[in-house]
Amino acid sequence: MKKRTILSVIMISVILSAATSFIILKKFQKESSTITIREVQPVRFANYTGTIPRDMAKPFDFTYAAKVTTPGVVHVTSKALPKQTQRTQPYNPFKDFFGEDFWFGIPPGNNHSQPQLASGSGVIVSPEGYIVTNNHVIRGADEIEITMNDSRKYTATLIGTDPSTDLALLKIDMNDLPFIDFGNSDSLEVGAWVVAVGNPFNLASTVTAGIVSAKGRNINILESQTAIESFIQTDAAVNPGNSGGALVDIYGRLVGINTAIASPTGTYAGYSFAVPSNLVRKVVEDLKEFGIVQRGFLGVTIRNIDTEIAKELTLSDFNGVLIEEIQEGSAANDAGLKKKDVIRSINGIPVNSAPFLQEVVAQYRPGDAINVIYIREGKIKEAVITLKNKDRGTEFLTKAKVNIMDALGVELVELTKNEMKDLGLTNGVKVNVIRDGKVKKFTDMRQGFIITKIDKQTVNKVDDIVKILQDKKGGVMVEGVYPEYSGTYYYAFGL
Repeated sequence: MKKRTILSVIMISVILSAATSFIILKKFQKESSTITIREVQPVRFANYTGTIPRDMAKPFDFTYAAKVTTPGVVHVTSKALPKQTQRTQPYNPFKDFFGEDFWFGIPPGNNHSQPQLASGSGVIVSPEGYIVTNNHVIRGADEIEITMNDSRKYTATLIGTDPSTDLALLKIDMNDLPFIDFGNSDSLEVGAWVVAVGNPFNLASTVTAGIVSAKGRNINILESQTAIESFIQTDAAVNPGNSGGALVDIYGRLVGINTAIASPTGTYAGYSFAVPSNLVRKVVEDLKEFGIVQRGFLGVTIRNIDTEIAKELTLSDFNGVLIEEIQEGSAANDAGLKKKDVIRSINGIPVNSAPFLQEVVAQYRPGDAINVIYIREGKIKEAVITLKNKDRGTEFLTKAKVNIMDALGVELVELTKNEMKDLGLTNGVKVNVIRDGKVKKFTDMRQGFIITKIDKQTVNKVDDIVKILQDKKGGVMVEGVYPEYSGTYYYAFGL
């Protein structure tokens, strides 16, 4: 009996051992299967290792960008020929109105000026020989010479300029030229590598590299009252002579035109600025097609959102641009926008600074409709705005009109019915801006002057002035009023 009991215990132990082994084996097989599945999955660190075609650029390698862009960057030399002013019998702009005895001018004598030379860079943007550069490189030039990367020289024709962006378009009589493709500057991100190609200190085909330090920079360097400064800031080395040269990405696509440096010494000190390529492309297209830039305007005064504004308007963030003032009769006014509205986006592009908003709007022409998302009293609203030209019309400006305004050195805006009613006028055109030109040189006319007549002919709109002056030679008499002063004022100058 005792033996049977021992045998039973042994049998039970064997069975339990077998069962335990079976369970452990199954569990191990299950865990082993799981481990095997994990081992066949690819595991990588979280860095980008995507492949780039052999003929394209590699990250941190600028050889491709340099190779494809240097043939498309040229040296631009401009010369302003000596001017001789004969003063023994100078023109008297007042004699046509007040007789020979009324004189306003410069004492008799001769003046000989010296030739003025300037140089910079340019970018070939089409195989037909169109070259974009900075306006300040060729301003006032009588002769413009282009030196190619291979030392060939050509005489260039000036197609047009845009002082508001400091851009100019040239043309040489050649075809099948190497050129640089436009990139999308809107998609360029801060921190991205860029390459500057130009001719600093007359050193041909110089290449430097850096990163995008910031976008939408306004450095208050352009003199135009309608200046659009939304520069790409980089730390790529740029020096005198680089103006008008190319800023490209690592794939050799044009993302900007190098324009300025911030420096206490006049040479590179760590900051350079370029006009964004999307704006450059639009200016080039306009100058090629019209000879002038057709720019659309919202007609608003804007500023960035700060803590004080966000608190006053109970905004949840600092995104957008505040409308401070709206011009009567402007595109924004017609669309129902109001003072203290906050513009958030234009055609789906977020606008978080005043310079960038100006850049985006400047890519459109008068008559173009844009979709604007804005906030009013905490509510998101939407408006479709038809942009106007600077004269508050939707039509394109003519080159003759722009040339006359440039010669006068003024920007004019037409008065609305309400403005004329408030001023007690039945007609007139307002002098909105005065810059270098006949008006500034020969008169003391001030901004805000209302022109009511020219050469005794009534002026109702800007086009009336163009018709009166487009074939005018000799003295011009301007009549008008100042809103803040009584009486009629007269100014005279010669054309």
